[in-house]
Amino acid sequence: MKKYSLILLLLVFSSTTQACDICGCGAGSSYIGLLPEFSKKIFGLRYRYNSLTSHLGINGASTYLTTTERYHTTELWGSITVGHKWRIMATIPYNFNVKINQGKQTSKSGISDISFSGFYQLLNNKTSAGKDKLLAQSLWIGAGIKLPTGKYSSANKLNSSNASNLFQLGTGSTDFSLQLMYDIRLQDAGINFSSSYKINTINKDDYQYGNKLSSSLQTYYKFRLGKNANIAPNIGLLYERASGDIDKGFPVDASGGNILLGMTGFETRINKISLGTNYQLPLNDQLGKGFVKAGNRFMVHFSLIF
Repeated sequence: MKKYSLILLLLVFSSTTQACDICGCGAGSSYIGLLPEFSKKIFGLRYRYNSLTSHLGINGASTYLTTTERYHTTELWGSITVGHKWRIMATIPYNFNVKINQGKQTSKSGISDISFSGFYQLLNNKTSAGKDKLLAQSLWIGAGIKLPTGKYSSANKLNSSNASNLFQLGTGSTDFSLQLMYDIRLQDAGINFSSSYKINTINKDDYQYGNKLSSSLQTYYKFRLGKNANIAPNIGLLYERASGDIDKGFPVDASGGNILLGMTGFETRINKISLGTNYQLPLNDQLGKGFVKAGNRFMVHFSLIF
């Protein structure tokens, strides 16, 4: 029987997580998509695109500092199952960041923060529910660590309380995450809930990004295309909330906040190949006390299952 799980790294980690934790740009977003049943091993390539407008003035007005920022992230990631209840996951991201201010474009690229996560399965229950119906439930808990392998440069941080510190390849700190994943499916229709909490530490430049909570709720339906193929469209909501950053003991105004996004996509599996995509649209955001505005997000992945 196949089951779907919404995995957070940061693993994600979520976390696949770098700078820009207030809105999920760069590798800040924890969402990686609904994935098919894990066998012993799964390895894949994932691309994510996020954008935002930073350095806004009062009430969101544009100023000479207002900047459009775009974050392209390509990630190699993999998961290995140990026994029947343990999973180990790793993510190696590479970032290409671009910002445009008054017609001038600045870019940077390089390896970002590598992360590792471990998961334990608390629940794996399958019961009969009516005639020819199967009810399946799965619950995983996990913890992760993110290493400061991506470059953090204090020179890219503006010395202003209303300036965001987002244009970085990494946070420069060793950070930790806690994850929970629950999936319930009646035959081919399912609901998936996932949540992660990221704990950031202070880096060598005495800067600390705010801790971040990320939760998602999705529904999906699996259409069978043959004996070894299926496609599962999905729709749901993603909510993120982050505390404000601390710079040398002082709060940073243009940091922290919350955002609610609507998301839709699909996942498909053909034999041992898994493909998927996801689009996220901001529905409501209060980021950096109005100094930051989030844009749309996009993700696509390709995975091999063994």
